[in-house]
Parts: sequence; structure tokens; C-alpha cells
Amino acid sequence: MKNAVDPNEAQMQGFMELGDAPVAMLNLLKFRKTAAYPDGRDADISGKEAYFRYAIPMTKLVMDAGGTLDFSGDALPLLIGEMDEAWDMVAIMTYPSPKTLAEISLTPEFQEIAVHRKAGLEGQLLIPCRMPSA
Repeated sequence: MKNAVDPNEAQMQGFMELGDAPVAMLNLLKFRKTAAYPDGRDADISGKEAYFRYAIPMTKLVMDAGGTLDFSGDALPLLIGEMDEAWDMVAIMTYPSPKTLAEISLTPEFQEIAVHRKAGLEGQLLIPCRMPSA
């Protein structure tokens, strides 16, 4: 398993090819012990604190675009399976379509808060999910 903060080009292309149906995004988050801003500011706050400077306004952007925050909480120890390092937090955000997330990521509001996401995250997995058709 490889933790990352941004999708690569092939991943983004595959995500956009999912079509126009709603997509739930499972977020597995790993925070830095302390925030790592490129300009060195706020080196005394936790990665989680920095990330929440992003997460709160991002949730508003998603909701304003018709999406929902379906779940957010601390990750607990595994019940089944094993992994080298535990996740810190889990969230599920539903977007009206993949295009919605792409459009949000191009807004000035997103560009302004994205620095907090990168400062706070050591890495994450984003897993797009869709309810099966009946």
C-alpha cells in the first residue's frame, strides 16, 4: 500500500471516466505529527489541526455543490486484517459526480485552503465507491 496526498494523472483520468452518477469517496487519512507548511508557519500545531483548517471549509464547498458528508470519525484498531501503520481518521463524502469534485478543486476557495491539507497530511487513500445498480 502506498500513501499519497495527490492523485497521479492516470488516477484522475480513471476517476473522471466514472461518469455522471454520484460517487461516495472513502477517505483514509494519516496525519503528520506536526504541520509542515512550506513557509514554515505554525510548526507548533498538529497535522490534524492543520488538516481541519482545510476540512471544515472543504465540507462547505462540497455541500454547496450538492454533496454530503456522510461520516467522519477517528479510526480504531483493526478488527480483521493487518497493516503496517494505522489510519488516524476515516471520512465518507458523497459528490453528485466526479466532475463536481474536479470543479471544486479548480475554485479559488479550494486553492486557498489546499495548503492546509498538504501541511496536515502525511498521506491518504481516496477510494471512490458507488452503490450497485438494482
